[in-house]
Amino acid sequence: MKVLIVNTSERTGGAAVAANRLMKALNNNGVKAMMLVRDKETEALTVAELPQSWRLRWHFLWERFVIFCRLHFSRTHLFDIDIANAGTDITRLHEFQEADIIHLHWINQGMLSLGDIRKILRSGKPVIWTMHDIWPATAICHVTLGCRAFTTQCKHCRLLPGKGAERDLSTSIWQKKRRMVAEENIYYVACSRWLESEAKRSALLKGQKITSIPNPIDTHIYKRGDKTEARQRLGLPTDRKMILFASQRVTNGNKGMDYLIEACRLMTQGDFCVMILGGHAEEVVEQLPLEAFPLGYVNDEQRIVDVYNAADVFVLPSLSENLPNTIMEAMACGVPCVGFKVGGIPEEIDHLRNGYVAEYRNAEDLAKGIRWILTEADYEELSRNAIHKVAQNYSQQSVAMKYLDVYHQAQAFKHYRL
Repeated sequence: MKVLIVNTSERTGGAAVAANRLMKALNNNGVKAMMLVRDKETEALTVAELPQSWRLRWHFLWERFVIFCRLHFSRTHLFDIDIANAGTDITRLHEFQEADIIHLHWINQGMLSLGDIRKILRSGKPVIWTMHDIWPATAICHVTLGCRAFTTQCKHCRLLPGKGAERDLSTSIWQKKRRMVAEENIYYVACSRWLESEAKRSALLKGQKITSIPNPIDTHIYKRGDKTEARQRLGLPTDRKMILFASQRVTNGNKGMDYLIEACRLMTQGDFCVMILGGHAEEVVEQLPLEAFPLGYVNDEQRIVDVYNAADVFVLPSLSENLPNTIMEAMACGVPCVGFKVGGIPEEIDHLRNGYVAEYRNAEDLAKGIRWILTEADYEELSRNAIHKVAQNYSQQSVAMKYLDVYHQAQAFKHYRL
């Protein structure tokens, strides 16, 4: 069986990391898998890149320009929505033609247009679409944050200003998506049970097959190491309790840095400090009431593992999440985690067993959870439970086998329809 995994980026972003790990998991379990990306970042032979031309950059810029105009030239929600009005037809590429299964992942920001996706669906090949956010089930939004309009027809998007023509954009895209999937069959796979339940509420996906399979992780790479040695390699103090926050862009409001800052204000009594992993880390250092160490954006996987092993607790106070890779990575390294009760986070963190699930948007409870792990709980037991949870639920083999079952179902259904 040959599987083509399609994603905008090879390594940048949570979806890219998850898609890359799935490719490796499949290849390690008897499936010939490769990735097709717009943005290739390594020399990996199993990753193919779209043919380079000026059009690739133009697709991204054109979509952003149209959205920018619709937002009345405001950058506030510029990357919160996608309209998929430009992309590349991949059905003519030999990687596509040789594949038995087409597995879509995060294909936004000029990778595939709605028209391109329709061509893929009409190619006759079984199509799996892993949902790394809610966009495949909405008109234009990646994050709903409590909005329930997508459960009907997304006639009004809270992100678009004004009335009439501006908000007609949401309705127009919803109708195009509805026509795109009409009489076509896609196997949607959510990365969390929470996202699966959200997707099943969408009128857009009515009648489609929807299930959930978590992202895989390589526990041979992400594993517990010596904390003191990890800190020494990173140039960090070895005698203090270390709180870790990580995000691709730490200034992203959806990741909840403001809540961590407030929680730290409630924790000034104690020998605590904070590590910040991710882009723009230096911009938030002065806002933190505790001593902070900005580590910036790191690509080297072994250094990332060192960062996790240097931490005593990992905190991700996101306002919306699917199944964050960062929590999975921290737990694999034996680091207890704290996060809000939102999205798929409670599926990863078992409250008071391998971490702490705080009340949503409650900085006081967030601080309580951090302090409980650092000063009150049986830390070794939490650490062992975290490692066990990852091994049982997110190993490469278990995830690969679940996807193999979906692939076989998709092939059988296509054969039945033909």
